[in-house]
Amino acid sequence: MKEKNVFHVNGYLGLIAVIILLGVGGYLLWAGSESGSVMSIVLGSVIIILDLLFASSLTIIQPNEAKVLTFFGNYIGTIRAPGLFMTVPLTSKQTISLRVRNFNSQIIKVNDSKGNPVEIAAVIVYKVVDSAKAIFNVEDYEQFVEIQSESAIRHIASQYPYDSFDEKTDILTLRGNATEVSEALTAELQDRLEVAGLTILETRLTHLAYATEIASAMLQRQQATAILSARKIIVQGAVEISKAAVSQLQHDISIDIPDEKKIQMINNVLVSIITERGTQNVINTDNIK
Repeated sequence: MKEKNVFHVNGYLGLIAVIILLGVGGYLLWAGSESGSVMSIVLGSVIIILDLLFASSLTIIQPNEAKVLTFFGNYIGTIRAPGLFMTVPLTSKQTISLRVRNFNSQIIKVNDSKGNPVEIAAVIVYKVVDSAKAIFNVEDYEQFVEIQSESAIRHIASQYPYDSFDEKTDILTLRGNATEVSEALTAELQDRLEVAGLTILETRLTHLAYATEIASAMLQRQQATAILSARKIIVQGAVEISKAAVSQLQHDISIDIPDEKKIQMINNVLVSIITERGTQNVINTDNIK
């Protein structure tokens, strides 16, 4: 089933023709009844019947809507242009909206690629592009979008981990690569909804979190990872500062600092920088007399 155009003409001209025929048919019926002319009555009746047939072909189409026409069970075409039109008489006309629509999925619980239970939800932006497929290929295209969206979200979420705790890897994650995940979800949904004549304009994740049963443990893991990363940066900076301090003292004072003194100095600088508590100054008076 594929959408196609159907014969239609300007409805205003058709409406004028219907009114004229109605007037002519009514006049002939009246004239025949007054004069007793059977011919006038028959002709007037035929014109009235034809006028009713023409009137049944008139249809009004609103902006961003389409009319799907069937003639005794056969699909004959679709009218997309807004306005008043005259088309094939005795047709069944079904209205379908062509407006952009949003579907907000429910928060569902799925397992990511590492088996961790996560809660995820998304918003799907779509519109009808083929009215024939939307009407005849699926029972209810709105319900079809809802079911297929949930299935696609589950499938996509199971292909990525929620987060990666290894900074050196380029693994795509649900939390860190929302754009890539949305693009993958859009592509999969488009394949699923093609049969219903729908196009996906955009998908966005609206909710993403660990499931409640593991949220506390994962939060502690994230905090520990952040603390370790911060400590690593602090230690690297402290080593650079200690190295620079020793080199500058040797250069400016022009003295040779013994290795044990260097080790002690480096140890004091590292302790002062790395410790989370405030340091206290200690004056060595062993060599004072």
